[in-house]
Amino acid sequence: MASSIATRLHAVADRLQALLLNLAVSGLQRLSPVAASDLGGWIARTVGPFLAVSRVADDNLRRALPELDAQARARVIRGVWDNLGRTVAELPHLAGFHRTAAGPGWEIEGEAHLANLRAAGGQALFFSGHFGNWAMILPIAASLGLRVAGVYRTASNLAVDRLIQSLRQSALGPRVTMFPKGAQGARAALLHLRDGGSLGLLVDQKMNDGIAVPFFGRDAMTAPALAQFARHFSIPILPVRVVRLGPARFRLVCDPPLPVALTGDRTADIYALTLAINQTLERWIRADPASWLWLHRRWPKQRP
Repeated sequence: MASSIATRLHAVADRLQALLLNLAVSGLQRLSPVAASDLGGWIARTVGPFLAVSRVADDNLRRALPELDAQARARVIRGVWDNLGRTVAELPHLAGFHRTAAGPGWEIEGEAHLANLRAAGGQALFFSGHFGNWAMILPIAASLGLRVAGVYRTASNLAVDRLIQSLRQSALGPRVTMFPKGAQGARAALLHLRDGGSLGLLVDQKMNDGIAVPFFGRDAMTAPALAQFARHFSIPILPVRVVRLGPARFRLVCDPPLPVALTGDRTADIYALTLAINQTLERWIRADPASWLWLHRRWPKQRP
């Protein structure tokens, strides 16, 4: 009886959550992209620093960037919330962002690396993290003619998940496939790579069944999949990130391919590649700490 009541209450809560999200999306779509971004940024930076999860960000900053004092950490956390609020509020406008010289839209730095990739056949592994509006990476790649796929985490509320995926897919178009995180998605990604497609992954969050690799001087459980794919298929690894230039304005920065020197030792090769990925992420974060999502518990809790 109690479980039946709990199930019904959970279903009602899911429907209410989906309804509120639909109303929020409709409201944001009525605003211009810049106004939506500004509204989302204001709400998040006003409320976010007072939420409990901000203590996770402060703890991460203390450990990773001990040179920052309390005021500096507070400024970073406020910037993190501002960027997160803008990113969420820009999602309903994702399909309307195009390559432009100014205003809402995007530009590219390092496009020569993508041109070299297309000349060599067009297949690559792209990696990034939660920087700027990270949701723009795949739409930009698709607009440049790359047959690329990504991986997403399915929301527990299926109605919410369908809405979010529909907003994403409207921006991605038919050339981009999204695979759900998990064993089924991993098999689909493997087949996609065997068929000559490219794959983009966000690799900056904790993976409990990953491998321990240093990140800001401390071991962090890190997903090895990208390194495993690179070793198996012998295809280049391109680091990419989105830099926020303003409300609804982005720059995709593409760095040179990571050097891949394989030794024949599978474990050592995967570790070395994953370490190089973490070092790249760390370099980006140090350059602009507020651009990264510090709210995730990236490292294991320290013992007292």
